[in-house]
Amino acid sequence: MMTLTRREFALSFGCLALRLRSATMPSLEGPWSEPAVVHKVYLSGTQLHWPKPTLDVKQEMAQVDARLSEVERKHRGQVRFVGGELLRTREEIQAWARNLGDVDAVLVTYLSIPSPLGDLLDAVKLPVLVLALPYAGHHWASIAARRKTRGKLDVVASSSYGDLDPYMGIFRTIRHLRKSKVLVVAMRPENLEKLAASFSAQYGTTIKFLTYDDLHQAFRAADRERARKEAQELVQGALRVVEPKPQEIEDAIRYYHGVCEILRREQANAMTVDCFGGLLAKKMPAYPCVAWSKLNDMGLYGVCEADLRSTMTQLLLTSYSGMPGFVSDPVFDTSRNEVIHAHCVSATRMKGIGGPASPYILRNHLETNDGVVMQVLMPAGETITCAEFRDPTTMLVSTAEVTAAEDSDRGCRTKIRTRVKDAEKWLQSYSGGLHRVIFYGDHVAALEKMGRLMGFEVVHEM
Repeated sequence: MMTLTRREFALSFGCLALRLRSATMPSLEGPWSEPAVVHKVYLSGTQLHWPKPTLDVKQEMAQVDARLSEVERKHRGQVRFVGGELLRTREEIQAWARNLGDVDAVLVTYLSIPSPLGDLLDAVKLPVLVLALPYAGHHWASIAARRKTRGKLDVVASSSYGDLDPYMGIFRTIRHLRKSKVLVVAMRPENLEKLAASFSAQYGTTIKFLTYDDLHQAFRAADRERARKEAQELVQGALRVVEPKPQEIEDAIRYYHGVCEILRREQANAMTVDCFGGLLAKKMPAYPCVAWSKLNDMGLYGVCEADLRSTMTQLLLTSYSGMPGFVSDPVFDTSRNEVIHAHCVSATRMKGIGGPASPYILRNHLETNDGVVMQVLMPAGETITCAEFRDPTTMLVSTAEVTAAEDSDRGCRTKIRTRVKDAEKWLQSYSGGLHRVIFYGDHVAALEKMGRLMGFEVVHEM
C-alpha cells in the first residue's frame, strides 16, 4: 500500500484540491497549506577568536547559504527561506527583530566566537532552530538551559545538512497550525473557551464557536438529489450494508455537504462537534460520522465530540506525516498485553492521504443503534503512533503494533487490536482523558523535535 513522503504530501495539496473541489466542497488549499516562511540569519562577532581570528565571515556565509538553497529546493512546497542578514551586535539584532514581519520561524547559523546568540533569543519569540556547524563555536552548550526558560528552541549540531530535513516538515507544521481555523459546536461552549484560548495562544490557531442552528441551516440547504446520488456511490463502494436505511445514508451525505459549505464559507479546515450531546438533545440534523471520515480522507479534519485536544493533535501530526488521525477509545486487555482502539469514525486512507483506501462496511452507530457510520477494516502488521495533547504544552505519546482489525458487536464499529510495550504500566498511569489519536507509522522522534521547537513536552506513556 502506498504511503506519501512528506514532500509528496505537501506537493499533493494543489492537485488534490483540483480533483476534489466543487461548489459546496471546501478547498484543500488555504493559508494552512502554504509553505512555511523561515527567516535565515547569520551571527558573528566583531573581533573573532574561534574557529580562527582570520576567518572570512562573508565566505562562510556564502558557503552555508548555498547549502541552505539546496535544502530549500529539496523541500519545495514545505519551506521558503527569506532574509540572510549578518548580525554582529545587540543593536543590529533589535532593529532586525522589529522588522521580521509574518514569518513562522527563524533559522540562525552562528559562525564564530563571539556571536550574539543570547541577544537574538531575547529579541524574538518565534520558534528558533540553531544550526551549529563543527568548529563554529560552543553556543550549542547553552541551548538546553535556554530552552527551559524560553521554549520553542532546538539545535542541530552536525556537518550534514541532511540533518535539517525533518525540520523542514516541522516548519510547515508550525505554519499549518498558525494558519488553520477550527470550528467547534458544543452544548456548553463556555466549558471549552479557556482551552481554546490557550491552544490559540500557544500555536496561533483560530478557533471559532458555531451553533447547532448553523448545522441545521447548512443541512437544509444541501442538495437532496446530489446527496441521493453520492449516497448510492457510498453504498456501491462498501463491502456490504448491514443496518442503515437509504434515508439515513442520504442524510449522512447531506450533512457532509452542509459541513463542506460551512468550512468553505468560514475558510476553515477543521470542525469538531459535540455529537452525543446534540443527538441526545435532538439538536443534530443527522449523524456526522460519514462526513468526518470523508473529510479526514481528504486531508481536512472532522473530529468527534467537540474534542479540541484530539483536533489539535490531528492538525499537528497529520500535517507533518500525511497520515489521517483516528480518534480512539482505548480498551485494555492486560492478559494479552494488548490495547484495542475503537471508534465509529475512521478515515479509509489511514496509510496516507491520496493513497489507496481500506475496505469499509456501512453500519449504524453502535452505541445508539441509529444513523450510519463507515466501519473501516484498517491494515494490520503496522506500527502506529498513539498521541494526545493533555494540554497545549504536553503531548502524551506511545507506539504499538497493529495485530488485527477487530470485528465484534461490542464497542465502537471500527476497531484495531494492538500489541503494546507494557499495557499494565500504561493502565496504571493513564491520564489526560479517554481519547487518544492513532496515526500509522512511528512518529515519536519527529514529535520530540516538534516539542522542542514548538514548545510542548513529550511524555512517553510506556
